[in-house]
Amino acid sequence: MDESQVKNTPLLSKVTIIGVGLIGGSFAKGLKEAGLADTVFGFGHNESTLKKAVELGVVDAYSTNMEEAVKDSDLIMLSVPLSVMKSVLQQMKPYLKKSAIITDAGSAKCSVIDAVQSVFGCVPTHFVPGHPIAGKEKSGVEAADASLFVAHRVILTPSDDTDVNAISQVTHLWQALGANVESMSAEHHDDIFAATSHLPHLLAFSLVDMLNEHEELGNVFPYTAGGFRDFTRIASSDATMWRDISIENSTAIVKWLKAYQTAITELTTLVEKQDAEALKALFLGAKQARDKHIK
Repeated sequence: MDESQVKNTPLLSKVTIIGVGLIGGSFAKGLKEAGLADTVFGFGHNESTLKKAVELGVVDAYSTNMEEAVKDSDLIMLSVPLSVMKSVLQQMKPYLKKSAIITDAGSAKCSVIDAVQSVFGCVPTHFVPGHPIAGKEKSGVEAADASLFVAHRVILTPSDDTDVNAISQVTHLWQALGANVESMSAEHHDDIFAATSHLPHLLAFSLVDMLNEHEELGNVFPYTAGGFRDFTRIASSDATMWRDISIENSTAIVKWLKAYQTAITELTTLVEKQDAEALKALFLGAKQARDKHIK
């Protein structure tokens, strides 16, 4: 982490993490190790997980009581599944101090903003939507890593009405954890990640499901090699999380599923026609694009 960034980040008295898993836990641990808050407080329903978070140095203290967790908190990080975002907001609303900054780590920003608006009647000026683009194969508080966000992007999607000081505070915290912070509209965010993240996950799930105990082929998995394993690795991702993402970002995901259907139809035609020149041009163009942009 950049020492100058840490020194320039205002010290917070209390930060509350709602959902102390991989992302929330890594955010909490990073804040603690950088000395960015006097107290990093965890909230959840599984007390054994919260005890483990204290033992691992991820949080300083915890509670399963929402009032105790968010009372007098300067900043609340929501790191919970999209499907429970609204209920969590409803639970904490009565106990927030007026100046409290709220941010989140959800991967479908329009959905989160809609939940906030539904609960508060408007989008509070101190709400700064965010999405850290980082992760691990492992999940849970045991996998929490203070360096998880180093050199990774964090996307913020504030509105024109979002308080500039709240944006600055959240930006500084992420930068102090080593992240590269960018801003864009929630709609653009959801469109980009529907195409680059949500679509590939759904394709991987669908391919494995299609071939699982196939009527014609039987069990094909003993015969898979590197290509299949690389392509379908993300089909081992959490099913509940991807159910939620599919529902909460459905409009953008359907748009890109249909675009991919069109591309598959065109590819099928090229293969049926055995159009060697067109196939090579497609494959070469894709290879060059990936080699250029993804290292």
